Amino acid sequence: MSLYSPRLNRLIEALRRLPGVGPKSAQRMAFHLLDRDREAAAQLAASLGDALTGIGRCPKCRMFCEDEACRYCSDARAGHGQLCIVEGPADLMAIEQGTPYRGRYFVLMGRLSPLDGIGPDELGLPQLGALLDEGWVQELIIATNPTVEGEATAYYLAEMAKTRSLRVTRIAHGVPMGGELEYIDGGTLAHALSDRRAV
Repeated sequence: MSLYSPRLNRLIEALRRLPGVGPKSAQRMAFHLLDRDREAAAQLAASLGDALTGIGRCPKCRMFCEDEACRYCSDARAGHGQLCIVEGPADLMAIEQGTPYRGRYFVLMGRLSPLDGIGPDELGLPQLGALLDEGWVQELIIATNPTVEGEATAYYLAEMAKTRSLRVTRIAHGVPMGGELEYIDGGTLAHALSDRRAV
């Protein structure tokens, strides 16, 4: 038997579905919204409903967008001839905010993981193939994460690009700015050393 009323239990369970939110955190959030800030709770509910009905995916890059014209798919961006492949929207935002890159993107919304049932179709790779066949892409920049699945995805993407004779690059991974070698793990250090470049 639950300790909570049915409505409170549903609220706590809904909050638990958020990443990084466990049972205690969900309970604390629910109690705060109901006891101390019902106005914020109403605003949160309205904003969430509005986002669910008003935000979709761009048919070209798969990024979240509200309008027909996605801000990341303009002709000016295509003029650079670069297409950067990222795993998710947060990765796209990190590149936009932290780098001077202003080419186009393609958002996979995941990475290849056959054990989880995520294959090429789930990542929109047929759609990516059609995009590559348009002829404006000169360089495919692979910016997947350096995990086992991310590396497998990067390999698959590189093979797709190579069959179309496109230049393929992979973002560098290794020692972070300000990092000290003695504190870097062996795998990261080995990767950095093997991907060294001329100065």
